[in-house]
Amino acid sequence: MVSPRPAVQALPAYRPGRNPADLAREIGVDRAVKLASNEVAFPPLPAVVQAVAAAAGETNRYPDNGAVVLTAALAQHYGVDPEQIATGGGAVTLCQELAQAYTEPGTSIAFAWRSFEMYPLLARVAGARAIQVPLVPGRDGGPADTHDLDGLLAAIDDTTRLVFVCNPNNPTGTAVRRAELERFLDAVPATTLVVLDEAYREFVTDPDVPDGIELMRGRPNVAVLRTFSKAWGLAGLRVGYLVAEDPAVAEAVRKTHVPFSVSMLAQVAAVAALTCEDEVRRRCAAVAAERSRLTAALRERGLDVADSQANFVWLPVGEQAAELAAALEARAVITRPFAGEGVRVTVGAPDEDDVFLAALDAVRDGAPPR
Repeated sequence: MVSPRPAVQALPAYRPGRNPADLAREIGVDRAVKLASNEVAFPPLPAVVQAVAAAAGETNRYPDNGAVVLTAALAQHYGVDPEQIATGGGAVTLCQELAQAYTEPGTSIAFAWRSFEMYPLLARVAGARAIQVPLVPGRDGGPADTHDLDGLLAAIDDTTRLVFVCNPNNPTGTAVRRAELERFLDAVPATTLVVLDEAYREFVTDPDVPDGIELMRGRPNVAVLRTFSKAWGLAGLRVGYLVAEDPAVAEAVRKTHVPFSVSMLAQVAAVAALTCEDEVRRRCAAVAAERSRLTAALRERGLDVADSQANFVWLPVGEQAAELAAALEARAVITRPFAGEGVRVTVGAPDEDDVFLAALDAVRDGAPPR
C-alpha cells in the first residue's frame, strides 16, 4: 500500500456545514436552517445570474487562466496595477498558494489562535512550523477573542516567512483597529510577508477598523486577501483575489496557481458583481443591522457576545460548544462548533435568526426536540 506523508495522514478532514435539506429529512421536519458557513441569505445579484447564463454556452472551453478581464476590473476598482493582483478559487486557495510560494521545511507561519482553521493545516502541508499566538480579551473581563499583535510580533523569528492577520477574525468576529495594526506592520521585519486576510471586510461598520488595501500601499511586505464568496454572494462559484504592494508577491502566487482553477462562470460572475457595488453595500448594511439585533438578543439571554465586524457572531461557551451545537442541530438549526471554545453563528435572514433564537431558548429551557 502506498501511504501519504505522515503530515498529511495526521490532517483532520475539513467538515463543512451540513446540508439543511439532509438534516430536515433526518429529523423529520419541513425545514432546517443553516447558519454554519457564513453565506449571505440574499439570492445572487441579477446581473450575476444574467452573466452566468450568457457564459454557460461556452463552458466546453477552458477559462482564461490569467483571468485577464477580472484582474483588470479589480485593478481599476482598487486603483492598482494588474500585476499586483492574483486570483484564485476562493481566498483559501490563495492561502495555500502563498504557503507553497514562501514556506518550506525549516521556515514558519505565524498567526493568532483561534483564527481561520486552515492556517495550521497550511503549515503542516508545507512542512513549515506553525506559530500560534493565543487571542486575548478584547474588553475588561471578556473572553479571549481578539488578536494580540504585540504577542504576534514577539513570536516572529528569522524563520518566519508568513504572518496571517485575519481581520475581522474568523470565528470570533473581532477586528484590529488602525493604530495598533499600523504599529504592527511597521515593526514586522521586511523579510516576513504579512497577509491581511479580509474575507469579511465588506461587513465592517467600525470606522476605526482600517481598509487593508490602504495600509498595504507603501509597504512592500504586505498583501491583502479578499473573496467574492461572502458579501458578493458567490460562495458557490469560488473566486478570491490577492492584492500586493510588491508585484513580485502576486507573481509568486501566480506561479503556484492551479491552472484553470477559477472557472469561466466564476470570472464572469465576479466581473458582473463588481458593477453592483451599491446593491452589495445595501445588502451588507442589512446584514449589519440584523447582526446588531441578533447580538442584542443574545446578550439579553446572558451570553457574553463581542461586537462582531463580520457576518457572524461568536458564542464563547467553552466546553459546552459541541453539546450546544448538537442540541441546536436536533432542533433543525445548523451552527459551527469549535469544541472546547465556542459556537459560530452566521447572521441569517431575520426569520432564520428567529428560528435559531427559539431553538436556543428551547435548549436552555430543557425542552425536548420536536
